[in-house]
Amino acid sequence: MTIQQTEKLSTRVASIDVLRGLIMVIMALDHVREFFGATPFRPEDVTQTSVALFSSRWITHLCAPNFVFLAGISIYLYQKKKDNIRETSIFLLTRGLWLIVIELVVVTFLLQLSYQLILLQVIWVIGWSMILFSLIIRLPRKVIAALAFLIIAGHNLVPNSATDNALGVLAGIFIHSPFVIMNGAGVPVVLVAYTILPWFGVMMTGYCVGEWLGLPSGEAFPKLWKTGTIMLFAFVVLRIINLYGDPAPWAVQPRGWVFSVLSFINVSKYPPSLQFVLLMVGIGMLLLAAFTIFQGKVTEWLKVFGQVPFFYYILHLALIAAGTFAWTTISFGRYANLGFSNPADWPKEYEPSLLRVVVVWLIVVVILYFPCRWFANYRKESQSKWLSYL
Repeated sequence: MTIQQTEKLSTRVASIDVLRGLIMVIMALDHVREFFGATPFRPEDVTQTSVALFSSRWITHLCAPNFVFLAGISIYLYQKKKDNIRETSIFLLTRGLWLIVIELVVVTFLLQLSYQLILLQVIWVIGWSMILFSLIIRLPRKVIAALAFLIIAGHNLVPNSATDNALGVLAGIFIHSPFVIMNGAGVPVVLVAYTILPWFGVMMTGYCVGEWLGLPSGEAFPKLWKTGTIMLFAFVVLRIINLYGDPAPWAVQPRGWVFSVLSFINVSKYPPSLQFVLLMVGIGMLLLAAFTIFQGKVTEWLKVFGQVPFFYYILHLALIAAGTFAWTTISFGRYANLGFSNPADWPKEYEPSLLRVVVVWLIVVVILYFPCRWFANYRKESQSKWLSYL
């Protein structure tokens, strides 16, 4: 049975759930690595990293852009299902505000078990993007596509002019990142890791692609495949030219050709550069195309996570935070948040281990499968409107 045949039995688009599920599983690897295998240098630093460590970070770059991209597709499908622009706009506004609150209150706490740092990441930027979408949802699809192109292709032309005054802070939040806001002693530091405008461009791209997901698989597949291929070709050309599209040009590495290749694919996420979006969303397009055609046991398993992404996101952070507390307390005699502390403050007995990260990651994913399956079934059977916010 193809995924398209399955979609006829459900109001959901199965290929979206499968790709989203894959993203959620990979995302857990990134968060487990930060908590259970933190290193004193960034894993993508090709001057110090190993191939395995670099790969464990690089593959997770697929998550945020494709998560936002799929959110845009879902907005288009939701709008078509409701066939009511006003109702769609109100839903996007309220859902966006809800996500921002969750980022500030729940996600911030789970990442640190405190509020010493307010870290504004993907849930924050999806929330703001939904709010902005509630304002432009009436625009023609072609206009939204043009705006998305201008933002993504032209974002790297905008100079970083962020300053400490109010206007500079707004510029940092909307255009440049990371941007740190210091509000004085006793007040948490605010780190805007995900700036709004470039990610909003990614969401608008997903919205414009959403129309293809309503087509039969035989028509959707070539559109997604061709577009993804063109995006990857454009990335390769821009990267070879090495003049525009990413603030960190690649370079031949003295450690050998393998690390030169890693440098070539090591593109900037904060904020997402043109080359980053072309590479990561291009791969996402190809995966989405494949999932419109093929289905099996693995995709059915991934679909469970993809049907309840918000539930999975909060639950996986809670599980990882609780596991980190237990592990560090037992192993080092005190709680140590390795991902959010200075390496100089780490326990002396601590040693990074990628094997430990992989083992914990697999355990987390297996444990999460069962509550996610239960909640997915519960949502199917329930008619409660509040569940649309989860």
